[in-house]
Amino acid sequence: MRLLVIGGSDAGISAGLAAREQDPATEVTLLVADTYPNFSICGIPYHVSGDVPDWRQLAHRTTADLEAAGLNLRLNHRVTAIDPQAHTITAATTTFEYDKLVIGTGAVPTIPPINGLDELGWTDGVHVLHSMGDMFDVQNSLQQRQARTAVIVGAGYIGLEMAEALATRGLQVTVLEQLDQVMPTIDAELATHLEQHLGERGVTVCHSTKVHTVRTGPAGLVVETEAGEHSADIVLIVTGVRPDTALAAAAGVNLGLRGAIAVDRQMRTNVPDVYAAGDCVHTYHRMLDQYVYLPLGSTAHKQGRVAGLNAVGGQASFAGSLGTQAVKVFDLVAAGTGLRDQTARQAGFDPVTVETLADDHKAYYPGSTPIRIRITADRVSGRLLGAQLLGHRGAEISKRVDIYATAISYGASVDDIAELDLSYTPPLASPWDPTQIAATAWRRTTTS
Repeated sequence: MRLLVIGGSDAGISAGLAAREQDPATEVTLLVADTYPNFSICGIPYHVSGDVPDWRQLAHRTTADLEAAGLNLRLNHRVTAIDPQAHTITAATTTFEYDKLVIGTGAVPTIPPINGLDELGWTDGVHVLHSMGDMFDVQNSLQQRQARTAVIVGAGYIGLEMAEALATRGLQVTVLEQLDQVMPTIDAELATHLEQHLGERGVTVCHSTKVHTVRTGPAGLVVETEAGEHSADIVLIVTGVRPDTALAAAAGVNLGLRGAIAVDRQMRTNVPDVYAAGDCVHTYHRMLDQYVYLPLGSTAHKQGRVAGLNAVGGQASFAGSLGTQAVKVFDLVAAGTGLRDQTARQAGFDPVTVETLADDHKAYYPGSTPIRIRITADRVSGRLLGAQLLGHRGAEISKRVDIYATAISYGASVDDIAELDLSYTPPLASPWDPTQIAATAWRRTTTS
């Protein structure tokens, strides 16, 4: 069996490793467009900040590790064509034959219509941040331009993580967001506190602000908005991603929502012997029972494993995503899972969202901090639909959102949360965990 995998990030590596695990006799070849297979793109802000001094530490596994696992790596091999009839792919001038193929081409940055970007040509201190190469470009600009000021266009996860990273390096950072809040994936009630925290750390945030031009000025770069101008030594454009599917589409692979590759839950495409996984595909949402575009590293790992297993004869199925996410911004962590109020209503539920404030552990033990929790559940059935949390980085926010994610996965009600047997010790929690206090508050509010 000859398995070719296009892409050397989360989905592609997971597919290759799973295939070898399922069938050690399979010949697995990964074609990687650059020289950085299995690097954590999510970790880039932490190298820029200096928290991870050596960029090599961002590798989930070294090249030697991957080769020892039986993967044949072809670095700097950008695939330019797939021929499903001949079962071949072309990378530069080389043709590779396959029995099965996994496409893991990922996503590419979404570039808003900003005047001047084409003229600057993504040089002179204007950058996207989506690959190891992008990271090195940003680092070079910071050093060569002796940057002291930065403008970040986009206040999503990467935008805020990079705001922290650059502020930690001593830069004066301004974040511009065209929507009316930072972190659009959480409710405004929590985003307000996150924005306040950014301000306390010296980051200027301007939301409801659309950028229309980036140009060079006498003292550096100038970012023009409808409300005024901002000067900067370096500008980052981090306004989201879109699936990278041109290669697949040219080979006759069907595209679905938002131009992502259409796959079933076995990660099969419409083309025989061709699978796909990761940020280039649409994702099954286990609550909505439909496909969405939801690019997440954790999802890519799981989808890649399913694709790799099935490509060599397995019978795996992708269970689906709830969109569970967490992000650290300075000393705060924001996290969420499941459905927010508007999406739940659109899905036919009768949602009610209740916010609660509870300490992360017993207040008499030093260091307790408040956690804001917003629970969304169905008014009639009490079924838990979603949860959002905001609290100090030491308050185990990411693990507490996982309690909700697990409960939602198994159809739990709000009452079920209150009855969970969760751990307790005064330095870490209370007899009633904040996750349970929030559930009880939701029930009390909706029955009063």
